[in-house]
Amino acid sequence: MSVTIRDVAQASGVHVSTVSRTFSAPHLVNAETRTRVLAVAEQLGYRPNRAARSLTTGRTNNIGLIVADLANPFFPPLIKAAQAAARRQDYHLFVADTDENPAEEEDLVLAFSKQVDGIVLCSPRLSNKALEKLAKRVPFVLVNRRIRGLTTVVMDVAQGARAAMEHLAGLGHRRVALVSGPSGSWTSGEIRKAVLETPDLETVVIGPNSPTEEGGLAVAAQVAEAGVTGVLAYNDLVAIGLIEGLGALGVGVPGDISVIGFDDSITGRLYRPKLTTVAMPAGDAGRMAVDLLVQSMSAATVLETHLVVRESTAPPKGVP
Repeated sequence: MSVTIRDVAQASGVHVSTVSRTFSAPHLVNAETRTRVLAVAEQLGYRPNRAARSLTTGRTNNIGLIVADLANPFFPPLIKAAQAAARRQDYHLFVADTDENPAEEEDLVLAFSKQVDGIVLCSPRLSNKALEKLAKRVPFVLVNRRIRGLTTVVMDVAQGARAAMEHLAGLGHRRVALVSGPSGSWTSGEIRKAVLETPDLETVVIGPNSPTEEGGLAVAAQVAEAGVTGVLAYNDLVAIGLIEGLGALGVGVPGDISVIGFDDSITGRLYRPKLTTVAMPAGDAGRMAVDLLVQSMSAATVLETHLVVRESTAPPKGVP
């Protein structure tokens, strides 16, 4: 037979309502009593009924996490960190994938809004206007999207893009390509602005493109014909697809063209040549987004990125 709230109350020497408040509104119970009730509940193995508690408090203790593509290795570390942060604060995390589809993204936000206390929305593809409208229905935190007045956690992709360009320039590259991401991507837009502002480099922008290996593979011929010696790709998947496509055309990396990715995913670390890439603090972003949501804090947080140099970049031919 399962342990009930009455069992905890009797063993703690308090009224049933005190046990209820300990779990639903702990700030209303004095510290000594709260500690005793929680200790007895732990000893007896009591777990509060979430459904009943939500009727009392108006909160579900559930959080929604919506990502652009679960197949992208960038997202699992973010999800894992967000789940740990939620569990630590007695919240459950529901995860969903939009498959880069803005309409699906909006449907998921609306569906989640009836079941959760808030939503963490990662790399959203909806317009600013649509996101501002949805924010009136349910609290949410945006990851890698900056909108004035909304709580955001962004990774400084512009800083990372500048570091990548400086690396290529330092190796002696003078004409490079940016293989950009989807047209609705804030990250892609920030990278593009930073790249085009880099002095002493002639830049060819190729895109928008699908943020997948197939997206990189599809533009390999275009990159090979662009007369560039270096490439910055939207993410590691695009970079790997590009390297595969260039290899099929007889173009070596880094011998003929240097390639830099974005994310520092495990895929890029295992690939050969090991991928030079911009490391993104995905785990920190997931953890921080959940904390901001649970604490109902309004903030615009920027996390640092940095370049990790591996095997896919080298000086262009003829440059020592």
